[in-house]
Amino acid sequence: MGDNNNVGALRVVLVIVGIIFIFGIYPLSIVWPAGWIWHAGGRSMYLEMILGVYATLGVFLLLAARRPLKNLSLIWFTVWSSVVHGGIMAVQALQFPEHHGHLLGDVPALLLVALVLAVLTVRAKKGAPQEAS
Repeated sequence: MGDNNNVGALRVVLVIVGIIFIFGIYPLSIVWPAGWIWHAGGRSMYLEMILGVYATLGVFLLLAARRPLKNLSLIWFTVWSSVVHGGIMAVQALQFPEHHGHLLGDVPALLLVALVLAVLTVRAKKGAPQEAS
């Protein structure tokens, strides 16, 4: 039963992250621009692009939640791209004082997504029966 709990927890987090990626980033950018928008002021083509990319990833995370262990490459892409994206943003936020708010906004959010998905994926995979080679 513990194995099912690990996969179940991973499914729940994939759904939550997927929904946040689809519907949550834009409202966060409105409510707290200093923590979520990199190119503020007027129409931001960067924001539109990043919303499109994350909404697309969110849809695929929702699909992956059905069978997480069959979608490990997508989950690990989400983990590692979140680490890389969050790391680059952290360095940039430290270099430019006008972006320090991101150190409390999107940077830790992405790193948290990466950490939680990584831990749950490892646990779910360890509890799953091994496939024949």
